Order: sequence, then structure tokens, then C-alpha cells
Amino acid sequence: MKKYLILFMSMICLLSMEANAQKERKFIRAGNDLFEGDKFENSEVEYRKALDKKINSYEAGFNLGDALYKQKKYDEALKQFQTLAVSEKDPKKLGELYHNMGNTLLANKKIDESIEAYKQSLRNFPNSKETKYNLEYARQMKKKQEEEQKKQDQQNKDNKDQKDQNKDQNKKDQDKKDQDKKDQDKKDQQNKDKQKQDQKDKQGDQDKKKQDQQQQKNKISKQDAQRLLEALENDEKKVQEKVQKAKAKAQKAKKTKIKKDW
Repeated sequence: MKKYLILFMSMICLLSMEANAQKERKFIRAGNDLFEGDKFENSEVEYRKALDKKINSYEAGFNLGDALYKQKKYDEALKQFQTLAVSEKDPKKLGELYHNMGNTLLANKKIDESIEAYKQSLRNFPNSKETKYNLEYARQMKKKQEEEQKKQDQQNKDNKDQKDQNKDQNKKDQDKKDQDKKDQDKKDQQNKDKQKQDQKDKQGDQDKKKQDQQQQKNKISKQDAQRLLEALENDEKKVQEKVQKAKAKAQKAKKTKIKKDW
């Protein structure tokens, strides 16, 4: 009895698995039809339904990664492919998974990582011409990127050199401008000093001229001096004569007085 019960339960499980497998295939087919019609968001829904029925379905998981990739959900797509690769043992399937990882990484501008993914794909499935082509394409992109970066670096260096040259030239121009201003200020000051000195010399000349005129005015000729001297001598002589007359008169008066007393 127990043996028949176990057999019965096994049959039920098989029937249930078969039913789920049929539903899984149904959702996968529906997803594929939608994918072919470029309805990638709807196809994603169908593939997820298939995985609900069979969680380890390689086809549903792989196709889900493709649907995510087509929607440009690159991070989700990459994670989906990586999850499948962890437990996958079949070299051909691993080659497909790493190939799609390479495509996803390349689309996400991660060129170095995409090259490594393509290499890993070829290690598992060396005969894939498509992977070889994509690997070479990624290498050319990397080379172009390096050349552009090198060109950009050179351009930045040239711009910096030009900027430094302009800065040096501006400094020289400013220094020359400052020096010219100093020279002009010095020249202006010299002109001011010269004007002051000229004014001072002019004033000195005028003062000397006035002094000379005054001296000339005060100066008497030799003849005038002689006449003046003679006049002074005559005046002195007259004074002396008056003094002598006064003395004589006084003497005479004294004598007369003495005679009277006698």
C-alpha cells in the first residue's frame, strides 16, 4: 500500500512538472514572438512568467537578459547573464553568456571589461566568428579611445602652454606698461623741476636786475662825487670860520670886561 502511495505521488509530481514545463514553454514562445516584434518590455514580462514556472530555465533566463539589453537596461542585463554563468557548465552556453556580457559592457562604454568578456567567451567557445569580430571591434574602439585621449592630452598641454605663454606675454606687457609709466612720471617730474628751476632763475635774474638798477640809481659819477666832496669841504670851512669868529668874539668880549673891572 505504501509503495503504491509513493508511486502515485511521484506520478503527480511528474504531471505537475510536465504541466509547469508546458506553461514555461508557452511563456517563452509568447516572449519570443513579442521580442521578434520589437516589443521588448512585453517580452520581458513573459520571460519572467516562464521563470516563475521553472526558475532554473536557461532559455527563459538567457532570453530575459536579451530583452533587458534591448531596453538598454544594461546593468540588469549584465547581472542576469552573470547569474546564469555561475552555475552553467556547458562550454557553448558559457561562450554565449560571456559573448552577451561583452556586448552589454561594450554598449555601456566599459570597453576594457567587454574585451575581457569576449576573451572569456572564446576560451569556452573558440570557433565563434561573431565573438572574434566583436573582440576586434572592441579593441579598435579601445585604440581609437586611446588615440583620442592622447590627442586630448596633447590639446590640453598645448592649451596650457599657450595659456602660460599668454600669461608671460601679459606680464611682460604689464611690466613694460608699468616701466613706461614710471619713465613718464620721472620725465614729468623732471619737467616740473626744470620749470621750477627756470622760474627760480628767472626770479633771480629779475631780482638781480632790480638790484643792479637800484645800485645804478644810487651810484653817482666821479664828478658828482667831487662836487659833493667840495661842497662838504666848503660847508666845513664855513663852519670852521663861524666857529673861529665866535671864539674871537668871545675872546674880545672877555678882554673888554676885564678892562672895565680895572
